[in-house]
Amino acid sequence: LIPPGRFMMGASPDDLEAKSDEKPVHEVLISNAFYLGRTPVTQAQWTHSAKTNRWPSFYKGSDSRPVESVSYDMIQEFNTRTGLRLPTEAEWEYACRAGSSAPLYGVLNDIAWHQGNRGEPRQMHNVLEKNPNALGLYDMIGNVWEWCEDFFGNYSTATMVNPTGPMSGEEHLLRGGYFDSLHCSASMRLPKKSHFYNSYSGFRAARTP
Repeated sequence: LIPPGRFMMGASPDDLEAKSDEKPVHEVLISNAFYLGRTPVTQAQWTHSAKTNRWPSFYKGSDSRPVESVSYDMIQEFNTRTGLRLPTEAEWEYACRAGSSAPLYGVLNDIAWHQGNRGEPRQMHNVLEKNPNALGLYDMIGNVWEWCEDFFGNYSTATMVNPTGPMSGEEHLLRGGYFDSLHCSASMRLPKKSHFYNSYSGFRAARTP
């Protein structure tokens, strides 16, 4: 259960590698508590609950790896079957930061699988192998990009309350970076069309209490 609160959404002041779509920084109020998975949805959880994917994963060998090669569209049937949902982009970043205003909620090698420590062969690692953030959430940074519910849109300076992004658009958002990312941060954004999937596109489930 993620408690309500306020945070500054967007590029941290000392993040010199932040892109223009991570700005301007703006205040967000999350006024309602929500549930969020401790880890990305795993291959075991996906294959147990979803019936639409043609293959459970590009990276075989461990059911404890995050599921990937799933599109936003494919996730919708999983959510229908389970009663879960994707987090909004604001919920995701709020939970990822867990009270931190820094680009990362800890030392990168301690909290994430990324390009510098992924090892060979290049692939996902099991969940729960790195340190969690202050809310007890694992792998928010690195390992697998995570889909959010919102359509992609530019930020403004206005204070937002439970923002859900634009009403329409051509692309949804992935957050958090992945195992082959050179740069990772809590504010990174990757817009992709809803049918897009690749060997790094996964997700984390949310639920409204």
